[in-house]
Amino acid sequence: MTLSDPEHRACGLSRRRFLLGAAAGATAALQAAEKDRELQGKALIAITLDLEMLRNFPTWEMTHWDYEKGNLNDEAKGYTVEACRRVKSYGGVLHNFAVGQVFEHESVEWLKGIVAAGHPVGNHTYDHVYVLARKHEEVQFLFRRAPWLIEDRAVRDVIRDNISKCSRAMKARLGITPDGFRTPGGFAHGLSGRPDVQRLLLDLGFRWVSGKYPRHAMAEIGVEPGPSIYDAIVAAQAEAQPFVYPTGLVEIPMSPISDVWAFRNGRWKLDWFLEAIRRAVTWAIENRAVFDFLSHPSCLYAMDPEFRAVELICELVRKSGGRAALVDLNQIARRVRAQSA
Repeated sequence: MTLSDPEHRACGLSRRRFLLGAAAGATAALQAAEKDRELQGKALIAITLDLEMLRNFPTWEMTHWDYEKGNLNDEAKGYTVEACRRVKSYGGVLHNFAVGQVFEHESVEWLKGIVAAGHPVGNHTYDHVYVLARKHEEVQFLFRRAPWLIEDRAVRDVIRDNISKCSRAMKARLGITPDGFRTPGGFAHGLSGRPDVQRLLLDLGFRWVSGKYPRHAMAEIGVEPGPSIYDAIVAAQAEAQPFVYPTGLVEIPMSPISDVWAFRNGRWKLDWFLEAIRRAVTWAIENRAVFDFLSHPSCLYAMDPEFRAVELICELVRKSGGRAALVDLNQIARRVRAQSA
């Protein structure tokens, strides 16, 4: 069998594209390996934003966001863009996790700009679903109010499709695949005891998850935290270090204290929050450990409009004398896999 000239040209073009793609992949792998070598022995500090709307923000009586978690308002979008810009000015990147509903918006140019600047965007499910759910009514407020949307389907299938749909939306609107997965809600034990959920994520192509949030003591609501509370938050950092589940899925925990725990659960003032962050990041730097700052633009634009938390973390890294680096969660995952190999 012989090929015609057009077929020869098409075959040659396909081969060139394959070789170019392979060369680009090899280059990226070499660059990642070089970066990992530069980070050896350093504390890895990540700043992350979950791109979702939160009940109680910007005003306490607001609860309708429970039913449209991904319908980001302009203030949340603007805060995200500016936070990314500030982290970039310090030589780092900010890891975002998008709820898929945001991709229904007419324009996602703001997100495209973030991606173009090198900031990763991960999957946070399409409707902010509870991935540990075993009953239909546990999956999400939306489906509790409108059960007919999922009632004839297995809970596992609903969760799987919700995660997959977010990935498809990201590919369609941004032209990228997600950089990792973060569970809506953080769990004291992560996905331990739920190998079924671990395997589900692995089957969907995710090699790491950010799903653990260690529990820690809190002061009474509205009361300034004392030394024992700050000490408990610092102590919890040891429980927020990444590890590998028996299935091979890497876990990158969220580091206490998050903005939701401080401003919603504790009704803290900003200065109290900043002090807790300062102590926790300092511990991570001193112990060459990992710190994964969990925050939400819909909370911070109301509670920290001057970006003091982001600036504080970046400044602590800058002043560390080279003992720490601003990284994304992909870099943390690579270190964990290398150490466990």
